Amino acid sequence: MLLGVAGQSGLAAAEEGSGRLPGGFVYLRDVAPSVLQDMRYAGARNFTGKPVPGYGAAECVLQRAAANGLKRAQEKAQAQGLSLKVYDCYRPERAVRAFMAWAAAPEDGNTKRYYPRLAKSQLVPGYIASQSTHSTGLAVDITLIPAGQPVEASVAGANGACTAAAGEREGDSSLDMGTAFDCFDPKANTASPSVTAEQSKARMLLESIMESAGFENYASEWWHYTFAGVKDRRRYDFPIGPHRSGQ
Repeated sequence: MLLGVAGQSGLAAAEEGSGRLPGGFVYLRDVAPSVLQDMRYAGARNFTGKPVPGYGAAECVLQRAAANGLKRAQEKAQAQGLSLKVYDCYRPERAVRAFMAWAAAPEDGNTKRYYPRLAKSQLVPGYIASQSTHSTGLAVDITLIPAGQPVEASVAGANGACTAAAGEREGDSSLDMGTAFDCFDPKANTASPSVTAEQSKARMLLESIMESAGFENYASEWWHYTFAGVKDRRRYDFPIGPHRSGQ
């Protein structure tokens, strides 16, 4: 059911059962195919350690206005020999509920590297909230990658804290932003004084590119941006399915 849209449960059920995206939503690859996709919640490389409910395919889905904004941002990145890479886009509300359930479960230590200086009980509500702008289809988790780099990069044996040096934390093909993606730590704050000058420069470059295309940064996470040009902020709960061209 599409949550957050009062009185539309019938429409929601029809949309979910049909396999089509709701009106106004698109697959990013149909709008900006050159933006790289490393969709972490569709697999196990995320703070829960497993695929998250609602992510039936590793696809970036967004409202069309936000997708068009990413297309403009990608053009600016490419002009500087870079590319955008998204980690997450539209997030079904069922995934948000799964995050809350994970946070309430006992600590098993398997993904402690994502919150090395906090107890799991401290993650809600400061880092994990019961509602997410991602569920509007207007928010993205994003980074910059040098042109020609693979979507993913692995460092053998590198499984250190998300706050560790680039060669010690989980591998990524991104510019060095000072922390890994989804790092629940003050060092992930966009303007954190704990990162190096080069890491701060990379964050500011990402912010400049994204803001020029109509996105606003969430100050607590260097990777999180929301498209500001759409007033309708209803949240949705349709699952993400395999790409269907032209939707």
